[in-house]
Amino acid sequence: MFNTSLVYIEKDNKYLLLHRIKKEHDVNKDKWIGVGGKFLENESPEECAKREVKEETGLDLLSLSYRGIVTFIAKGFEGEYMHLFHSDSFRGKIKDCDEGVLEWVDKSEMLSLPIWEGDKIFLNLINENAPFFSLKLEYDGDSLVRATLDGKELAI
Repeated sequence: MFNTSLVYIEKDNKYLLLHRIKKEHDVNKDKWIGVGGKFLENESPEECAKREVKEETGLDLLSLSYRGIVTFIAKGFEGEYMHLFHSDSFRGKIKDCDEGVLEWVDKSEMLSLPIWEGDKIFLNLINENAPFFSLKLEYDGDSLVRATLDGKELAI
């Protein structure tokens, strides 16, 4: 299992999303996701989140709320612990990202974009301001086959 961070940056009822269209052989190819990436050696979840946001967007986060941990299991891939964050305060100017196109997307439109099915679950939890959560998502290809929230299986 490896560790990653994922940050949903909010402004004016919109999230800054990354449309992953630039990298070859990208598991997230053509999907819209938050900003983040893999931990470096000895990084905390918060350090990783801030570094990845700076590298991918040029923004410095002034607030960071640790919202949950998502365990991803997918056939044929190494497992992943994704540390999920929300931020609504930042400074700086958005720069081009080498992994895709950054765009502010209205929260009401997000669920209609090509996103992972499991992302809809944790985005709803963030938008509902749910307490810290543990979500396990199991995929077979692009299909979500099982979701477990705080140890209880969800109907999908």
